[in-house]
Amino acid sequence: MSSTDASDNEKAPLPDDTHSGGSYLSGLTVTFEDVTVQVEGLGESYVPTVSSVVSGLATSLKKGQNIRRHILQGITGQVRPGEMLLVLGRPGSGCTSLLKVLANMRQEFSGVSGKVRYGNIDHKEAQRFRHQIVMNTEDDQHFPSLMVSEVMEFAVGTKVTKQGSQPTTSKTEHIENKTGAILDSLGISHTMDTAVGDEFIRGVSGGERKRVSLAEVMATEASVQCWDNSTRGLDASNAFDFAKVLRRVTDDQRKTMIATLYQAGNGIYNQFDKVLVLSEGRQIYYGPTSEAKRYFENLGFQCPPSGNVADFLTSVTVPTERVVIPGFESTAPKTTEEFEQAYKNSTTYSTIQNARMTNEQSLAAEVARLDERRKVEKNRTFNFLSREHSVYQVSFAKQVWACTTRQLQVMWGDRWTNSLKLASNIIVALISGSLFYNLAPTSADTFDRAGALYWPVLYLGLNCLSETTASFMGRPIFSRHKLFGFARPAAQAIACTLADIPFTLLGVSIFEIIYYFLVGFARDGGKFFTQWFIYVVFTLCLLSFYRMIGAWNSHFGVASQIAGWSTMVIMVYAGYLIPVPKMHVWFRWIAYIDPVQYTFGALMGSETGGLTLECVEPQFIPYGNSYEEIYRGCSAPGSTPGQSTYSGAEFLKAQYGDFTQHVWRNVGIVIAFWIFFAIMASLGFEVNLQRAGGSKILFEKRAYLKSLSEQEDKEKGITSETSSVQRDGALEEHRRTDGTVFTFRDINYFVHAGGSEKQLLRNVSGFVTPGKLVALMGSSGAGKTTLMDVLAQRKDKGTVKGSILINGRPQGISFQRDTGYCEQNDVHEATATVREALLFSARLRQPHHVPDTEKVEYVEYIMGLLELFPLQHAVIGSPNSGLSIEQRKRLTIATELVAKPSLLFLDEPTSGLDGQSAYEICRFMKKLAAAGQTIICTIHQPSAVLFETFDVLLLLAKGGRTTYFGETGKDSSIVLDYFARCGVPCPPDSNPAEHIVDVVQGRFGTEIDWPAKWEASKEQQDIMERLALLEQHDDHTHAATSKEDEKDFATPVSYQISQVTRRQLLSLWRNPDYVWNKIGLHVSNGLFAGFTFWKIGKGSFDVQLRLMSVFNFLFVAPGCINQLQPLFLHNRDIFETREKKSKTYSWIAFISAQLLSEIFILIICATIYFVSWYFSSGFPVQASSSGQVYLQMLLYEFLYTSIGQAIAAYSPNAYFAALANPLIVGTLIQFCGVFVPYSHITPFWRYWLYYLNPFNYLVGGLLVPVAWDTEVQCKASELTSVPLPPNTTCGDYMSEFLSQYSGYVTDGGSTTTCSYCPYNTGADYLRTLNINERYYGWRDVGITALFCVSSYALVFLMMRLRTKATKTAS
Repeated sequence: MSSTDASDNEKAPLPDDTHSGGSYLSGLTVTFEDVTVQVEGLGESYVPTVSSVVSGLATSLKKGQNIRRHILQGITGQVRPGEMLLVLGRPGSGCTSLLKVLANMRQEFSGVSGKVRYGNIDHKEAQRFRHQIVMNTEDDQHFPSLMVSEVMEFAVGTKVTKQGSQPTTSKTEHIENKTGAILDSLGISHTMDTAVGDEFIRGVSGGERKRVSLAEVMATEASVQCWDNSTRGLDASNAFDFAKVLRRVTDDQRKTMIATLYQAGNGIYNQFDKVLVLSEGRQIYYGPTSEAKRYFENLGFQCPPSGNVADFLTSVTVPTERVVIPGFESTAPKTTEEFEQAYKNSTTYSTIQNARMTNEQSLAAEVARLDERRKVEKNRTFNFLSREHSVYQVSFAKQVWACTTRQLQVMWGDRWTNSLKLASNIIVALISGSLFYNLAPTSADTFDRAGALYWPVLYLGLNCLSETTASFMGRPIFSRHKLFGFARPAAQAIACTLADIPFTLLGVSIFEIIYYFLVGFARDGGKFFTQWFIYVVFTLCLLSFYRMIGAWNSHFGVASQIAGWSTMVIMVYAGYLIPVPKMHVWFRWIAYIDPVQYTFGALMGSETGGLTLECVEPQFIPYGNSYEEIYRGCSAPGSTPGQSTYSGAEFLKAQYGDFTQHVWRNVGIVIAFWIFFAIMASLGFEVNLQRAGGSKILFEKRAYLKSLSEQEDKEKGITSETSSVQRDGALEEHRRTDGTVFTFRDINYFVHAGGSEKQLLRNVSGFVTPGKLVALMGSSGAGKTTLMDVLAQRKDKGTVKGSILINGRPQGISFQRDTGYCEQNDVHEATATVREALLFSARLRQPHHVPDTEKVEYVEYIMGLLELFPLQHAVIGSPNSGLSIEQRKRLTIATELVAKPSLLFLDEPTSGLDGQSAYEICRFMKKLAAAGQTIICTIHQPSAVLFETFDVLLLLAKGGRTTYFGETGKDSSIVLDYFARCGVPCPPDSNPAEHIVDVVQGRFGTEIDWPAKWEASKEQQDIMERLALLEQHDDHTHAATSKEDEKDFATPVSYQISQVTRRQLLSLWRNPDYVWNKIGLHVSNGLFAGFTFWKIGKGSFDVQLRLMSVFNFLFVAPGCINQLQPLFLHNRDIFETREKKSKTYSWIAFISAQLLSEIFILIICATIYFVSWYFSSGFPVQASSSGQVYLQMLLYEFLYTSIGQAIAAYSPNAYFAALANPLIVGTLIQFCGVFVPYSHITPFWRYWLYYLNPFNYLVGGLLVPVAWDTEVQCKASELTSVPLPPNTTCGDYMSEFLSQYSGYVTDGGSTTTCSYCPYNTGADYLRTLNINERYYGWRDVGITALFCVSSYALVFLMMRLRTKATKTAS
């Protein structure tokens, strides 16, 4: 073993290092022989667009018919229990792919040949040990609202063995002890009560979040552990500590460890037993780590003094990086193939091959021990219920319990969002209860009563629609936990169903208590609790329904389309808009499988079935002083002519059919639907969970093919020869030479956390001068990024105190746009290409007067400098489908450089890069500094060579306190001398950067208060004197404030709008899922509505159907809003995270672009819906009518889009917005005059909210053209039978009534009964809706247009209220 110091400076012992029976000594030998991996295509493809989807060209076939390429060839080796293998290679060499194959995660590859054995079994049999062969990927995937302790308690709790806790400790204590030990071993026990956070939610630091991911994998205690660049984001000391923990676990528990690391220091490198070096997918070395350096030196390559051996091993294949020993120029390998052949001809190769363990009995014994270990540790109450080869440690019931606990914790962590749900229930209950206030048991309120029962169904249903959005949250986490053997995705789905129950009970109870008594439903305890129970069960049913839709779809756009269409279908066929008996026969079957219909039937039967209803005007016909009661007829269905009362049960049977007669049968059916949907959602999560695909670069087809044809055109300056000339010779021409002096004194930063004020920075002072490269270092969580954010004016929360000066002057209004800031997280517009992203930044951040050709030339120069030309037409995408992490890092730097900043901040620019790329970045920064650029950057894990490139060091300790600021000196002599004089000299051949970080963290046992030591030092006094002089600096070149410096932004708002809109249009063009799903939703809704309301007739109920057909169009909004808001919020997050802080463009340009880019799609959508629905419904074809409806439909598309964007603009996340939608949209629908006619609306609402409701005018503008001129011809079943007095005719008896009210009689000469139809034309019906004149239609169109304008203005207002100014020092 090479880890003689593995136990040095350990933070805490890991629990359960040994177990009785040696169950933890069940290692597994991984043997791989001649492994070759193939993938589809040539490693690149074309980004799908709206047109490419139409033409049916599959993205995977763009490069030919299933062309395959090799990404790994002939890889051979073996890792035994107790051994650690380090896999090294430059980005793209296949390190991650090899780890995935060895971790038995080969689904994404087209073909894997060769042998991979685990013990004596192949990869197929090894599936039963999936939980024992795990891989930690490079990205961190956690619920951001969970506490670190909650993340770990879930991981540890699902791995509790049957004998896991000692008899003296409870299970809870065991979990807490083990969680604490793992976190302590990684140095993050102090973060247990801190949220994990992410790019947009504040939590632990980036390095601490990385260690949470590591802790989660350590909790698996897997026999084979693969670690993919797991030290990215950690400082050198913590990375070294992590390597030592791996070493200790490997030794004590006989684990098999395989890791690929970038910038591994020699301390980390020496922890490993073997190293495998890859180059272009080929194996150029595999053997002991102790012999690797000597092997390549014997080939003729020179390792730099005190350089990292790992970096040396990966540099030998790079012509510009390797150093050939004089005399070996002709014999040293030059190509990858030559390196591979040289290795196979070496004695190292033959020795390592002979050393491979081939004893089948020993290998079989390893597998047998693992099988035995599983039997012993499997934690089951009833063993006979467990599958023999189940990879899960605890039973399914315990998994569900753990997932339910976690789900409740997630909901509590996002309690403000869930509080909105409860608050909206209270608000809606008060508003809607007052709308239906105190309904009487009369015929006049019968329709209102049905509406009062249906409205909560609609509102709660729209509330449940947010579950489709929620079902896509956390999927990578569930997939990761499935691979780790923590819990089944099905357990998570059931946990969501169980977690629904308490929140649903609370939410519906609050709503029902207010709503029930305001409306005036029957004062009967049984009916109250029946209605409450029905709403609870219905809500739970629809939550599982929408979760099921999300679970069975891989793309949110498709799920959103299906959810939106389903909402329309189940609400239309609920029996309220169209009673079941009156539905067209070809769609009536939908009612029988519609849980909403059974819910509505149960509600109507429970509330109305037992009532005796009184028939009153205007249903009791005729009415007036001259008419006696016995000679009047009731128009209500189920009534008896001549009687003033009728049974509620008879009314329900006549109007709504048999479904309302069986309350508890209906409830049972809804419960059955709930269980069915919950089971289907569980199955969907189990079989349809997304797994991360392979990294594939997507190119923009047209530009990429054009660039290929121009590849050899040297006039473009693209070839390697010219780009190298540019890189080395043109720097002075393009860079500014008027350097900036940046000073900061006594910086203190305070934030409110946990109800108290917390100080993150304490009296930090320093300066950055031109020509000096400043490194900001410290352990993870010391406040490096916080200091950078404060100095760069990127904080919009908390309080900043202190002084920050630029050339002796306070930060001006243009400071943020003149400053480049490369953030730790690479945030970019995913659909843009590299070239487009850089041109976008250059055009908006360089002064507007600079010619565009000059900006383009400078962008091309920067692309050449950072080797981005081959990727200039590549779509940025995500790390799993687009640019790699290393390529994205270079793009982030380039995005800031093209702005020609006067001051450049870089937050961990080398994090995630290999040693060569990191050195190139540092060398480039050194060149910029030498050319007069003022640069300060944070850095983790710098090698001695990297650290040497920095001139000045600012070293922070925990709590944001300075421990050193000053020159580093040649070979770090000045800074090392300071610490040596303080009693901690640097050992020979040690990395100075690692040494000084270790010192201030107290790793050498010293009790020195380093910040206090610095405050009392002479060096600090000298620095403060120098700082005072620099603060007086007033360079004449900066003395005059130009007009450019007085501007917030470099370009006019109109230019910003044009550029941002262009980018957004391109983004939509490359987002076919969004566009086609939106169009598809309109096509499906339009066709379905057309056939549902097919050829509406001229009966009295048909007039009402015209209203319902128009009203049904409103249901297109919830689905579309639910789809557009996540996209809007994604774009807003990019703007707020990076582009707002750099003042690339204003919030006005952002909102304008979001609105303008949607216009063309909305016109198409309205046209499609109109064509699909209008003519099939049998509406008038005259242009005066159809044109008016089409115009109003166009306006509605703009109206709901702007309302949805206004809600999203102020919402913290997509789930919050999805919950806010029912409150806003539901209220608008409720008061549009359909649920409750104008004359029945409570006066308090009638005289202001009704008239301020855009949906009121929307319905009017759509309804008047299709209904006003319709001649009503009542069907026989629709006529009201009125008994006549003796000796009179129908015409004479009804003449007085008909002279005052609408309607007609069918047989005026009858002397027995009078058959009355309530409407002559559609206009008579519309007047009952407060549409009194024909011109109201066009009036309403005009008012709707005004509301469109005002709602668009509302989007601007919401964004303005959200946009906060960044904090400046005071």
